[in-house]
Amino acid sequence: MDITSIIVAVLSGVATIATVIINTKASNKEITHKLETHQAVFDTKLDALANEVREHNNFARRMPVVEEQIKVINHRLEDLEREKQAR
Repeated sequence: MDITSIIVAVLSGVATIATVIINTKASNKEITHKLETHQAVFDTKLDALANEVREHNNFARRMPVVEEQIKVINHRLEDLEREKQAR
């Protein structure tokens, strides 16, 4: 082997390594961007779900109050109907 063949082999190896490094960095940037996008979508959906849970919890806390008010209204209606029938 002469020196020219060695230089060509070394330059070929360096070019191959450089190409692999460049491609890896580009691929890494693309993957990172996709992950960031997916994370942003996930965070948005999670926030929306948390808001729905808060609304549901508020509704669940208010429902017993509404049920009690309906009972009172029904008793009052029954009383009024009895008074009307008694006349």
